[in-house]
Amino acid sequence: MNHLNIALWGVLPYLVLVLFAAGGAWRYHYDRFGFTTRSSQLHEHRLLSIGGPLFHFGLLFVAAGHVVGLIVPESLTERLRVSEGLYHAGALLVGGTAGLATVAGLGLLLYRRLRVPAVRAATSRSDRAVYPVLAAVLLAGLTATATGVGDDAYDYRQGVSVWFRSLFTLDPDVPAMSHAPLVYRLHALLGLALFALWPFSRLVHAFAAPLGYLVRPYVVYRSRTPARPYRHPALTAPDGADAPPRKRRRAHH
Repeated sequence: MNHLNIALWGVLPYLVLVLFAAGGAWRYHYDRFGFTTRSSQLHEHRLLSIGGPLFHFGLLFVAAGHVVGLIVPESLTERLRVSEGLYHAGALLVGGTAGLATVAGLGLLLYRRLRVPAVRAATSRSDRAVYPVLAAVLLAGLTATATGVGDDAYDYRQGVSVWFRSLFTLDPDVPAMSHAPLVYRLHALLGLALFALWPFSRLVHAFAAPLGYLVRPYVVYRSRTPARPYRHPALTAPDGADAPPRKRRRAHH
C-alpha cells in the first residue's frame, strides 16, 4: 500500500468533509441570502422548463441509487431474497435512465447558458469551475454503469461500497478502493472535487429548501377590482337602484 493510495482514499475524504461542512457554515454566516440559484427564468423559459426538470429529477434518482448501492450491504439484499442478477439489472435500468436524463438536462442547461446572452452574462467564475466537474462526474458515472454489464464485470458492492462504509467507522479500507477499476476511482475523485466546490457555488441552494412555507400563515391579497362603497339599506330602493337622499325636515319652534 503506497502513500498515494493512503492520501487519496484514507485522508482526502475526511479533508473534503471538513471543507464541505466548514465552507457551508461560513457561507451561511456571511452570505445567507446567497443560498440561491440566481434564477434566470426571466431571460429564457422554454429551454429551462425542459432542462431543469430533467436535470433535477434525474439527479434525485441518481443520488437515491448511490445511497442504496453504497450504504446497503450485499448481505441485506440477500436476506430480502433479491438476487444479484436482479439487483444489477434494476441498477442498470434505473441508474442508467436517471443518469441519461441528468446528462441530457445538464446539456440543455449548458446550451441555454451559452446561447442566451443575458444568461451567459450572469455566469459566475464559480459556475465555470463547477459545471465541467459536474459534467465529468456524470459522464464517469455513466461509463462505470455501462461497464458493469456482463458476468465478468466488476462488482462495486464488494469494493467501492466496502470502502465507502468503512469511512464511517474511521478505519478506511484503502485496498478495497485502490484495487477498483480506473473509471470507478476517477468517478470517486471527481465526486470528492464536486463536494469540495459545493459550498462555494450555486449548488449550495440544495440546502435552502423553503420548509417554512409549509407552516406559514396564508397571505391575504386585495382584489384589483375596487370595492363598491357601502350604502345603508335605507338608502337603497326596492328595485336595487339607489334611492334619492331624504330631505331633512326643518324643526318648527
